[in-house]
Amino acid sequence: MDKLTRRLRDDASQIRADVSPELDARIRASLEAVEPVNAESPKPAPRTPSMWWWSSLVGATSAIAVIVLLNLGTQPELPVPTENGVPTLAPSLNIERAVLTAPLEAELENLESDLRKAEEALRADIGLDRRAEDTPDGS
Repeated sequence: MDKLTRRLRDDASQIRADVSPELDARIRASLEAVEPVNAESPKPAPRTPSMWWWSSLVGATSAIAVIVLLNLGTQPELPVPTENGVPTLAPSLNIERAVLTAPLEAELENLESDLRKAEEALRADIGLDRRAEDTPDGS
């Protein structure tokens, strides 16, 4: 750290800058116009009991207003009984069972085949020859 400090001081001492008298006057005026910052922070105003009463009153009033507004809204729909007697709010759904066209094992084999083909195409695009890797001597 001492070497760095010494090096920075040496470099700073070698800097030569010409400052115009106008710029020097502006810098001095800026430095003289600066006032020291007071260490004391302004104290907040004391809270009076009337402020607590007013804030409590405003909070209670707003809570009551929200409750009244929510209760004045539209009434929720009552469930309508259906033909089997079970009330429901949801529309009727047409549910059909899914039918698989091929066994899952055949689908798995097809996916593995597609993955092998994609791997071969990728190796061909990159320039890797799969046959060279399959041979033990690499030729």
